[in-house]
Amino acid sequence: MAAIIGRKLGMTQIFTEDGARVAVTVIEAGPCPVTQVKTTETDGYEAVQLGFGATRPKLLNKPELGHLRKADAAPVKHLHEFKTADLREGLAQGDVVTVEDFKSGDVVSVTGTSKGKGYAGTIKRHNFKRGPKSHGSHNIRQPGSIGAAAWPSRVMKGLRMSGHMGDASVTQRGLQVVDKDASRNILLVKGAVPGGVNGIVIVRPQ
Repeated sequence: MAAIIGRKLGMTQIFTEDGARVAVTVIEAGPCPVTQVKTTETDGYEAVQLGFGATRPKLLNKPELGHLRKADAAPVKHLHEFKTADLREGLAQGDVVTVEDFKSGDVVSVTGTSKGKGYAGTIKRHNFKRGPKSHGSHNIRQPGSIGAAAWPSRVMKGLRMSGHMGDASVTQRGLQVVDKDASRNILLVKGAVPGGVNGIVIVRPQ
């Protein structure tokens, strides 16, 4: 099993041989060309860079095109580095990682960008409880006390308050690969993964 870059296409359901219904996320995974292999001698650390998402050359700048040209790779929109431990051994610049590296039953972690919810209050963002609506209450959806008075005379850092919700990197662990379609570069993962439709996701071995 190897790590791979993909795109979330949505969710559906399939039926197993015993008739059980399983909810799965459909991921268009790869093909991902190896655009760079980093070593301790040349870069100070070991990593493998993969590309994903074919694009037009005019949408990339000259440094990006030159970087891909060194690896004999077609223009791609997304680049991501992986630890060498997350990839199969023997990968060299110019190789391609596909869904063939996965099999049913593999346990993976999927990283994506969660859906942005905009500015949200504490009830929606942190599941706070509301106050009473009657008897002169002035604390219906307010957060309540956020600190002491005389000491420390300031609001402590890290308090759960209202603010920007979502649009953050989220990793869902312990997901199982149910099936794959190598001809269409499709990976079926049991359960939901972070992000919306067409969002870029990173699939790593657990």
